Amino acid sequence: MTMPDDDILAPRRSRSGTQSRADFSDRAARGPIIDQDGQEIRPEQIRPERLEQGFQQFRFEFGQGNPFGNLTREQRIARLEALAKLLDVAFILPGTNIRYGIDGLIGLIPVIGDIITTAISLWLVREARALGAPWYITARMLGNVAVDGVVGIVPFVGDAFDVMFRANMRNVRLLRRWLDKQPRL
Repeated sequence: MTMPDDDILAPRRSRSGTQSRADFSDRAARGPIIDQDGQEIRPEQIRPERLEQGFQQFRFEFGQGNPFGNLTREQRIARLEALAKLLDVAFILPGTNIRYGIDGLIGLIPVIGDIITTAISLWLVREARALGAPWYITARMLGNVAVDGVVGIVPFVGDAFDVMFRANMRNVRLLRRWLDKQPRL
């Protein structure tokens, strides 16, 4: 079995940095180009200048650090609660009352899984801070994430601890209790 050359797969660019029509024809010679609807696109239909325009028009407007647009406070809290449930209690172990989430499943991947789930948990803490949670609430939330992350690194024992400790549900509960005590404007 031979491996393809890197230069065959790499897009060729002219001095101006754009791909030429000949480059697209070369790619078509290796196989058909299929669009998102499953229709074949002929190389003469592809114009590199249109591709560049499409990429220039495609951009995100994050505005004030919220990548999800203008969500209300309640919508943001509901999103956090839904994510915490997905991470910690989304599924039931058949034949038992033990609930687990994707945190426990992803955590089965040694080290990398725990890093991923800890990063998601830290995002929840960041969102709580963006909602106005004071330092002592976010400090407790960070403590929960730290305990979950450190113990979660231990193989098998850490995964069982993830299922039982449910740091994300604890954090959302802390945030919700604090928010319920705040006066409504």
